[in-house]
Amino acid sequence: MPHRTATSTPHANRKDLHNIKRLLPYIWEFKGRVLLALSSLIFSKLAIVGMPLVLKDIVDTLGGVHPAVHAMHSGTTASVGQMLTLPLTLLLAYGMLRLVASLFGELRDAVFSRVRYHAMRAISQRVLKHLFSLSLAFHLDRKTGGISRDLERGTNSLSSILNYLVFNIFPTAAEFVFVAIILLGKYNPRFAIITFVTVAIYISFTLLITNWRMHFRHEMNAQESTANSYAIDGMLNYETVKYFNNEDYEINRYDKTLEKWETAAVKSQQSMSLLNFAQGSVIAVGVTIMMIYAAKGVVNGSMTLGDLVLVNTMMLQLFIPLNFLGIIYRALKYSLADMDMMLKLLDTEQTVKDRDNAGVLKINQAEVEFSRVSFNYNKDRKILHDISFKIPSGHKVAVVGPSGAGKSTLARLLFRFYDVDSGNIFIDGENIKNVSQQSLRENIGIVPQDTVLFNQTIEHNIRYARLDASEAEIQQAAKHANIHDFIMSLPDGYQTIVGERGLKLSGGEKQRVAIARVILKNPKILIFDEATSSLDSHSEQQILSALKSVAEKHTTLVIAHRLSTIVDADNIIVLENGCIKEQGTHQNLLGKNGLYTHLWDLQRKQIKQKEDVELP
Repeated sequence: MPHRTATSTPHANRKDLHNIKRLLPYIWEFKGRVLLALSSLIFSKLAIVGMPLVLKDIVDTLGGVHPAVHAMHSGTTASVGQMLTLPLTLLLAYGMLRLVASLFGELRDAVFSRVRYHAMRAISQRVLKHLFSLSLAFHLDRKTGGISRDLERGTNSLSSILNYLVFNIFPTAAEFVFVAIILLGKYNPRFAIITFVTVAIYISFTLLITNWRMHFRHEMNAQESTANSYAIDGMLNYETVKYFNNEDYEINRYDKTLEKWETAAVKSQQSMSLLNFAQGSVIAVGVTIMMIYAAKGVVNGSMTLGDLVLVNTMMLQLFIPLNFLGIIYRALKYSLADMDMMLKLLDTEQTVKDRDNAGVLKINQAEVEFSRVSFNYNKDRKILHDISFKIPSGHKVAVVGPSGAGKSTLARLLFRFYDVDSGNIFIDGENIKNVSQQSLRENIGIVPQDTVLFNQTIEHNIRYARLDASEAEIQQAAKHANIHDFIMSLPDGYQTIVGERGLKLSGGEKQRVAIARVILKNPKILIFDEATSSLDSHSEQQILSALKSVAEKHTTLVIAHRLSTIVDADNIIVLENGCIKEQGTHQNLLGKNGLYTHLWDLQRKQIKQKEDVELP
């Protein structure tokens, strides 16, 4: 069975009414438009209900039942001209009512469009903002494709829900009330009773069957989100798929998920067809009974032919939207399910939060201190144990050690992507938990080991560090990162699109773009997380000299794999299994003949072996 994310799992304990209430602030922001739209709705329905009343008079007039006709037959002064004028007036009134109904219906739609689309925009923006506020742990666990589909369906469901409520459910309810008033006021109560009973059976049957069918839709949503996650994950890892010839594997698991989606979709459609037929049967029986009683009334003289037309027209007119209401109810339930998925994202709590009184980090010396820091990603595996060290202002401290020792975790904790389990991290004596995350990250720049770029231009990716930077500043940063000449050699120069995640650039080129970006940001504190790991020896030396000049006036934390890049560090910390084993300068550590010396000798042997292989 494929793994389902929290967003793709059907939620049986949804609170639909509560979710709808959560939408009200977005709608009520334009309360003037809402009230005008509702007023237009009422006028439109009054006109629609008024049409059968006028139609009754037209039929009675043409059938000789109107008082004017009786007046002529009884010898009164009514003229033939009056007889001919009366149907024309009624026909004009009938046409005018249709025009009014159409006018106010379209006015309602036009007025409410601003409310609907603004609500879609506002909720989408809020969800995306919330997703950006969530911790790194959430984003490492997320299924991007599934979240993308949940967000898309959730936004569309908001529009659908507003459409259904304002354009279908409320108008149908208003029309039902008007029809009930007319039937109870003008005719025998049995006509109203037949209408009420038919509507009640219809609605009850619809609710019962639709609720039974909902699990098919849930299954469709879950499988669609899973399939979408597989597809996007495969596309993002296109090169890996090709490296291992696993195209068939990716396509098969995508297709197997869609097969389950297809099965659920077929069952959903078949059960909907059954429901539609049953609903049509209820309407047919109700209308037939109504017509039998109306026809009897015409035969015994208690009702006119116009009354029969009126009762029949009102019944059918009511069931036209009511018949559609069955589809609307199902679609509304589906939309509520889709919206629930999106709101679950909005309800996901932040694990790293700013305190209510969080201040703004003000840096003077940019001194960094880790004080007895311990941290683990999960309870089964502890990453850091009681780590303490300082990076004095303007100094360069390097962290080295075997893979999995916890080196990159230090950078994540300093950025406060995670909160420490115990201990504290200080910058200029200020605990980073007491300041806002935004102000903290404004003062830290990083060149990550795995550089991921936006599918935009090179200029956009460099400018991302400081959005108001000039073109000259961007080019100067690129020159410091030793990538300006390469960029200018490209046909489109700085306007070159780098592709999804920067795949059109080599690893070294991407890393130099990242270095140019952090140079442009010019923060007080710099982090280099194996920043030259993707560079060849020649490029590495050029970048190292550039980084050295950039870091001269900055507090710098270097997470290094190549020990040759940190021999000039003021202090080198050697991590092993999350603990500090050694620390000191390069020469001091070599003199201890410990873990650092072992790593140094191992790398020198590897370099020598490589050089021997390259010799002719």
